[in-house]
Amino acid sequence: MSDASDKHLRQRELAGQLAARGRLDQALIDLRQLEQQPGRREDAVAAYEALARAWAQGSQLLRAIVVCKELLRLEPQHTRTQAFIANLYARYPVQPQEGAADQVSAELELLPDREDPVAVPVFSMLTRDAFMALLEAVDVRMYGFGQPIIREGDPGSSMFFMVEGRGDVMRLLEGRGPQEGPVVEGGVFGEMSLITEGPRLASVMPSVPSVLLELTRTRLAELSRKHPLVERVVQAFCRKRAADNLLRSHPIFSPLRLEQRRALAREFQLQRVAAGATLLTAGQMGDALYLLLRGRCTPYHVHPDGRETPFPVLREGDVFGEISLLMDKPVTAMVRADVACVLLRLERSAFVRHIDSQPGMRDALMQIGTERLQRTARLLADR
Repeated sequence: MSDASDKHLRQRELAGQLAARGRLDQALIDLRQLEQQPGRREDAVAAYEALARAWAQGSQLLRAIVVCKELLRLEPQHTRTQAFIANLYARYPVQPQEGAADQVSAELELLPDREDPVAVPVFSMLTRDAFMALLEAVDVRMYGFGQPIIREGDPGSSMFFMVEGRGDVMRLLEGRGPQEGPVVEGGVFGEMSLITEGPRLASVMPSVPSVLLELTRTRLAELSRKHPLVERVVQAFCRKRAADNLLRSHPIFSPLRLEQRRALAREFQLQRVAAGATLLTAGQMGDALYLLLRGRCTPYHVHPDGRETPFPVLREGDVFGEISLLMDKPVTAMVRADVACVLLRLERSAFVRHIDSQPGMRDALMQIGTERLQRTARLLADR
């Protein structure tokens, strides 16, 4: 056996041992030590490549991407390993036709939110070339215990993929509650910051040392100019995640079976509106149910003389527009966006089709609507 073949075999064996351990942080430490040894740079390059391929073939896409990023640090012109990973995971061999956005959105509904042998959200809905471009656009971030990844209330401009570790999610401002479920390996968070400017809605604090991938809004914009599919996939992913979270956590929708929630989630549309936009107009029939994802809206009672009386502000997570749909009557109050907002919108036809078949959900919405009408009446009586 030649020296070159022998070296290659040794690096493959080393990569196999590192992959079998399953610890990305320790693997990176070992390989960085190897590359710092005199005359071992080529060995380190071979080991990085072998480890990236091993994890990619072992259904550990995010770990493979991190190792590939280390490989690119040593060999910036390297393309072989990115292409290998893309061939395994990219769904489309070539760019889908312009009218294929609906197909992309529909297929995205079938993907899991976590690392999976078949797909990782966002990465796996791309063409081979777009996949490779996204791989090069993300940055590797490492956080120690107690070092916040994002802080609630801070401006947000990026999304994160949890490659290894765990992050506790805290929501403390404006009475949102102390804690949500943790972000675990394969989890994604912060994605809404890619499609709209606004403050972070939660803090994420590592409970153990963690490795993440970060995609910024600036890099997404650069990518999308050459690969528009990337932006379409991110938009579809954000809509899916927001709808899934609503249907899973909101007391109105949580009693639905999984199949029912999935069917209803596909009906929601992601909508962005500018500050000052009117979403509901008093006296007109409501056209949709709305869930406020980002921003702030204020409902107003419009008096016969044109005066406006504001009601309590609507914030992230609030649902509105249900009274007109449930009672088949005109909207009772105007709702206006105080700032630029992102919403989920469920058309009247979809609302009727799904809600009418679910007596429990209709009763819950009726109760919310009745309570809101009673609260409105009390507020007006006090003024």
